[in-house]
Amino acid sequence: MWYLCVFYHRLLDYRKPEVESLADLFGGFEDKRRPGNRVLQWRLPQHHHPDSPFYFVDLPSEDVAENVANRSILVKGIYELWGEGGSYEELEEAVKSYPDERKLPYLGSESTFKITVDSFGKVMSLLVQNERIRGLSYIPFKGRVNLKNPDHNFWLMETDDTATNNGLPPVAQRRIFFGREVGGADRKLLPTYQLKSRNYLGPTAMDAEMAFLMANQAQAAPGKLVYDPFVGTGSILVSAAHFGAMTMGADIDIRVVRDGRGPDCNVWSNFKQYGLPMPIALLRADNNLPPWRPGLKEVFDAIICDPPYGVRAGGRKSGGRKLLKGVIGPYTVPDDKRADHIPSTAPYSLAECVHDLLDLAARMLVIGGRLVFFYPVLREEDSCEEHFPEHPCFELVATSEQILSSRYSRVLLTMLKTSSYTEELALAAWMKHLEFKENHSKWLEEGNNLHSFVFSPADVHHSGDSKLSKESKPKYRGKYV
Repeated sequence: MWYLCVFYHRLLDYRKPEVESLADLFGGFEDKRRPGNRVLQWRLPQHHHPDSPFYFVDLPSEDVAENVANRSILVKGIYELWGEGGSYEELEEAVKSYPDERKLPYLGSESTFKITVDSFGKVMSLLVQNERIRGLSYIPFKGRVNLKNPDHNFWLMETDDTATNNGLPPVAQRRIFFGREVGGADRKLLPTYQLKSRNYLGPTAMDAEMAFLMANQAQAAPGKLVYDPFVGTGSILVSAAHFGAMTMGADIDIRVVRDGRGPDCNVWSNFKQYGLPMPIALLRADNNLPPWRPGLKEVFDAIICDPPYGVRAGGRKSGGRKLLKGVIGPYTVPDDKRADHIPSTAPYSLAECVHDLLDLAARMLVIGGRLVFFYPVLREEDSCEEHFPEHPCFELVATSEQILSSRYSRVLLTMLKTSSYTEELALAAWMKHLEFKENHSKWLEEGNNLHSFVFSPADVHHSGDSKLSKESKPKYRGKYV
């Protein structure tokens, strides 16, 4: 059945992939002509621009539509559309012609209702809103009005058709929609998890909105185990835990995962702050040298991460920066120094880091598991897709670009594991890695320096947070921001 899906007007490239991921999670859709190939049908309202917040989406049931809308971050609401038109006369004709068997169950005297008037591209006064509601008198509502907790919420939505759209998607003609709300976003979710109130925060912490989008792309849910190999202060795992997933993380910096800023200000305290289940484990581990025993595989349902890259947030792997004087062969840390020992590290290039991440996911994800991670790209290239790494165990199912500057952006890649890990596929992946490095050496070199030019979204957030100390704020060109 076709539903009207209304998005918040932000992160436009992330909107459809999030809905498609959630529709698949809640039992959604499959192309019967090509088994295993999941598709979702979309269409635009008349005269609307592709960036419009209004879309029609074909979902298999109202239950799926409700679950998608209630969990989504970028969907404002999903509605059973009773009518639409370019004028209120056309709208009235459309609503009257909508089948009575679809309308009457929600108009009975035993139920309560509320009508909300909304607009896109203009502001309506309260007087105009009341006039619009009175104009719906042709709909035979018999129930009582309840503005706080109605049984049924109806929406009257109107778009603007003025030439000056102030950066909003142009609409050639005014369009008016009326429908019953099936589900809507939790308006309290993002304010609850906003970074400025987070107990333990690092300079590259993922902002709450993006972390929840990543968790939705990974289909985090109860009974699933989610792993972040670059866990940092745990922002991504917090979002996965909110959706009921079991979590596990690792980081090469033992001071982050073990110590934090004290017993009451660490990764664990972030989960305690929101009343979320604690991670199963937090490991000091190197993505270049994974700690898993030989033969262990297909443990995780999803791997979600923001791999380190650039100058400020550059990747590190285990390795000494210089040889110890007088030491021949492997060096063993004395027992009396192990508690406070911080292993030395060496630079970790973007290409090597991503290859290791794909190899880890190929080994440790279950079939059908998802790998979700950010990858930096140069916006000036003709096709940034040429820069995306590949692996024979995975199918790329979604790409969502977030623009960081006029030159750089980062793309959220969602990969679905379709094949079991074998030594033959591992060799094929290594050959793809070498080919990728050779073909994109110039870009990979620039990608390693990305953070010397631009801020991450977390930096922008931190710049206005007076609660953070100078030590916890990122530096840019030698200055605190």
